[in-house]
Amino acid sequence: MLASENELLEIEKGFWTLGEAYYKAHADKECLVAFPEMARAMSNADLAATAKSPDRWRDIEIELKGMVEPGSDIVMLTYEARARRKSGEAYAAIVSTGYVKRADGWKMMFHSQTPLKADQ
Repeated sequence: MLASENELLEIEKGFWTLGEAYYKAHADKECLVAFPEMARAMSNADLAATAKSPDRWRDIEIELKGMVEPGSDIVMLTYEARARRKSGEAYAAIVSTGYVKRADGWKMMFHSQTPLKADQ
C-alpha cells in the first residue's frame, strides 16, 4: 500500500481532537458525510464549521478494522472508535473514512459513523 496506516490514523485522531482549522486543512474541498441524523455532501467550510470547539472529545480510542487502497490516490479505512464527549458521556461508533491524495497530502472526502452501544 502506498498510504501509511499510521499517517491516516493520526489524521483521523486530529478530526476527533482538533478544531475548525484542522478540518479546513485536512478535508477535501467537498466531503460526503453519513450520520444517522445527517447524510449529504458538505463543502470544506461547512464541514469545518461543525468543529468550532476543539475540545469536544476526550479519551479517544481507535481500533482499525480494515483498510483498502483501490488506487494509488484513494484509501478507505474502517475502525471502531470509543470516546467521551466534553460532557463526559460515553460514545462508541463504527467509523469509515475515505481519503483522496492531493498535492498537499491526504484529504478526507467521505466520512460515516454508525453509533454503537457505548459502555458507561
